[in-house]
Amino acid sequence: MGMLTEDCMHRAGYKNWRPAPPLPRMGPKTRTDLRYGIHDATLVGKRGYHPDAAEQAAHEAAVAAGAVGPSGAEAAAENNCGQQGKQKLGDVQEAFQFAEQLANEAYVKAQQEPEVAAAFAQWSACMKESGYVYREPLDVASDRKFGGEVTKAEIETAQTDLQCRGRTNLALTWFEAESKLQKASEEKNALVLQDGRKKLDATMKTVTAVLAGRS
Repeated sequence: MGMLTEDCMHRAGYKNWRPAPPLPRMGPKTRTDLRYGIHDATLVGKRGYHPDAAEQAAHEAAVAAGAVGPSGAEAAAENNCGQQGKQKLGDVQEAFQFAEQLANEAYVKAQQEPEVAAAFAQWSACMKESGYVYREPLDVASDRKFGGEVTKAEIETAQTDLQCRGRTNLALTWFEAESKLQKASEEKNALVLQDGRKKLDATMKTVTAVLAGRS
């Protein structure tokens, strides 16, 4: 896709155009952390709810260097070239979006499952024992008072959060409930998901052919 867009941009007169480099990775290292919150005790002890300091610095430097892409007429041309590339390869975005929608729905619904609600309540009670009043686990990381520089208070809160997650077996309970809902949703929408997979396979064949022709 990037190569097709690049060829198109060069034909449009933007001879020096190159795809914006990907931003350096920053944040959760595992799917568990990404989906359910903090679990890295070492990082929590240093940064609380903030990402690794070196990763954050690299990310900010990349943004400052222009990794966010062009603007104005060049951005419009890039968008047009991107659309042409999608047409040539076959746009599977709709299928991806549907699968992502199902996953997100399961994620939200899982929080209302009795066993997860009970785990949340146990976690909240555990936090309250140390003087922290939060209803749900993800409420802590989104607390605005932790949005600036890392503080001792943030680290202590995050460490207590982590201990309470362990005591209540929160992540596993949440994961199991969500997995059950996802499986049911996949079975219900099997035909649509299978069609999306076929579109993806067809797109990959086209990509292979494009790459072979480019080389």
